[in-house]
Amino acid sequence: MDGKHNQKRRERRALLFLTGFTPSEIKRRRRLTVARGNLSLTGFTLIELMLVVVIIGVLASMVMPKLVGKSEQAKKSVAQADIEASISSALELYEIDNGKFPESLSVLVGKYLKKDPKDPWSNSYNYKSPGDHNQDSYDLYSKGRDGMEGTEDDITNWK
Repeated sequence: MDGKHNQKRRERRALLFLTGFTPSEIKRRRRLTVARGNLSLTGFTLIELMLVVVIIGVLASMVMPKLVGKSEQAKKSVAQADIEASISSALELYEIDNGKFPESLSVLVGKYLKKDPKDPWSNSYNYKSPGDHNQDSYDLYSKGRDGMEGTEDDITNWK
């Protein structure tokens, strides 16, 4: 008898732990549900669900414009980092090894770069040696989002 009592006690504790209700509370809730003719007292009404959807829509409409602007700024930062760091480093190493800067960026592929560098808008970087702006070295730039040279969205290695 003592074993059955302990077993029931463990079951009650487990039920309380899992559901948050004692067995007597669960029985009382079942009686209320049957008395009201409902299958369940839990769940959301259609109006509650629609309200949640509207709230999510309002929040999304406030956040999305800010995220779109950050994407473009991130692309500009990646292009600037490519120009100032990875491609420039490869050009400097080529110049150390060969005594001059290469005639094109494609010469760097293999030994100095893994592949032909592309800007975040999938266009090739533009390179000229000697440069018009950096006459003792090279000009390296991306035409930016619009793909047109000489516009304000160009990203360059000169000021």
